[in-house]
Amino acid sequence: MEGDVMDKVEATATVCDFDPMSGSIPATKVEITVSCRNLLDRDTFSKSDPLVVLYTQGVETKQWREISKAAQPVFVNIKQCFQKLKPTEVRKFGRTEVIDNTLNPDFVRKYILDYFFEEKQNLRFDVYDIDSKSPDLAKHDFLGQVYCTLGEIVGSPASRLEKPLGGIPGKKCGTIILSAEELGNCRDYATMQFCANKLDKKDFFGKSDPFMVFYRSNEDGTFTICHKTEVVKNTLNPVWQPFSIPVRALCNGDYDRTIKVEVYDWDRDGSHDFIGEFISSYKDLCRGQSQLNVYEVVNAKKKIKKKRYINSGTVSLLSFNVESEHTFLDYIKGGTQIHFTVAIDFTASNGNPSQSTSLHYMNPYQMNAYAMALKAVGEIIQDYDSDKMFPALGFGAKLPPDGRVSHEFPLNGNIDNPYCNGMEGILEAYHQSLKTVQLYGPTNFAPVVNHVASYAAAVQDGSQYFVLLIITDGVISDMAQTKEAIVNAAKLPMSIIIVGVGQAEFDAMVELDGDDIRISSRGKLAERDIVQFVPFRDYMDRTGNHVLSMARLAKDVLAEIPDQLISYMKSRGIKPNPVPPAYSPCNDPQTNPV
Repeated sequence: MEGDVMDKVEATATVCDFDPMSGSIPATKVEITVSCRNLLDRDTFSKSDPLVVLYTQGVETKQWREISKAAQPVFVNIKQCFQKLKPTEVRKFGRTEVIDNTLNPDFVRKYILDYFFEEKQNLRFDVYDIDSKSPDLAKHDFLGQVYCTLGEIVGSPASRLEKPLGGIPGKKCGTIILSAEELGNCRDYATMQFCANKLDKKDFFGKSDPFMVFYRSNEDGTFTICHKTEVVKNTLNPVWQPFSIPVRALCNGDYDRTIKVEVYDWDRDGSHDFIGEFISSYKDLCRGQSQLNVYEVVNAKKKIKKKRYINSGTVSLLSFNVESEHTFLDYIKGGTQIHFTVAIDFTASNGNPSQSTSLHYMNPYQMNAYAMALKAVGEIIQDYDSDKMFPALGFGAKLPPDGRVSHEFPLNGNIDNPYCNGMEGILEAYHQSLKTVQLYGPTNFAPVVNHVASYAAAVQDGSQYFVLLIITDGVISDMAQTKEAIVNAAKLPMSIIIVGVGQAEFDAMVELDGDDIRISSRGKLAERDIVQFVPFRDYMDRTGNHVLSMARLAKDVLAEIPDQLISYMKSRGIKPNPVPPAYSPCNDPQTNPV
């Protein structure tokens, strides 16, 4: 009977928050597959009948909630039984199906979640033994639970996370296996090249200067521009450069959808002369160079006026190739590790750490700006580093015992091993440093940028990517050297995040950011934009809600990292490593003992 019921329920559980006031665009969607092993046996005469429930945690409220959605009458499956819901009842989307009589379930129903690299997306999975038809979980036996983040699942080897279930003191509750798979969503790019022959002559003193404009047809019969070629000057037989375009932009996934192409003669004043047009489709273009992809360019007005009119020339497809665009998750799943380094400003302009006015002041009841920024960014990025060991550096201080000034010292005091264990280890080393070093100056960035760049330069095969977080309070002292260091680092697998704390002017940091004008040094432009700067004060919530404001901070400073990683990989022609074989229950010794 369960097989019949499963035909009536969806194979996926869509998990998303609806907020009519927001305009956030999901970076991508991932599908989570759930399996469990060695669950507790709660049934007397048979094995447990497990079901898994997914909860997400609100950023602001920190409350856990099971995702639900008001639904039309549908069938749901609770322990080999289905019942019709009234229109006012609620359909749970955060639950798998029930699998009878097993301690090692492999659930068919998937969870589909919007994935954001720049957010800490907390998840909780609860496992129950279903004992009746009731949808009320309180009436069923609790088998255990596990907490994790979506980044933790995605960042695990092959995007497969295995964790022990807990929640029942003194009991071994078994394990849960969570696997993430990015949903395709048409990531193909088409690269094509065209030429034309015997186009109409439009210029009085010369030939034509032709270019083409491509349009995708819409459902309502209108057209949307999706590509414009370059202009080829003074010729009736142009050969245009090859160009690449997302397949979804060309046809929105409908391979038979009409693609209209208009051919123009370019004029300097913008009043381009229409030569003619033709139509094709993605399906036709996929055939490549052939007689089928030689198109007559037709000017409808000329055709009406001139009885002997045939065409205004022809356009031919010279080549057509389709490749799948690699995504950030492709590289992470292929094993690329993100290494996180923090560098903290210990210059005297921060103020005496023992006084409450200091930016380094250690309030026993509240973290200072440095600690909050560090925790906000680090807690997200640590999910993508397998060993959770992070170098933590300081700059601008006098060090014991001789008082020499350093712009690149380990916070833990160990020059040979500056690594700290997780975020807590970095925070502890930071607090200890405040007790042992003397704040001094100046504010030099170049040494810590070059420090991380030296590690990035040693590993340029795509297996590792480095992120440097600089937290600073003041105006930079070594601008020329820092710009040169950043231009050199832009060639490497590396990104830099700068968080400015305090009330200083940060004009120089905006220049380093390079969003409007690409940074340069000694006449050489940076190969990529690798710097993201934000002033901490822009994220301070007047209501005192530091949790929400730090989530916003992390989101803004980390949002560019995936594209920066991809831009490096593409510039070096690095493709993701093959993903290890997917987990299969058939290969699991616990479900198939030898």
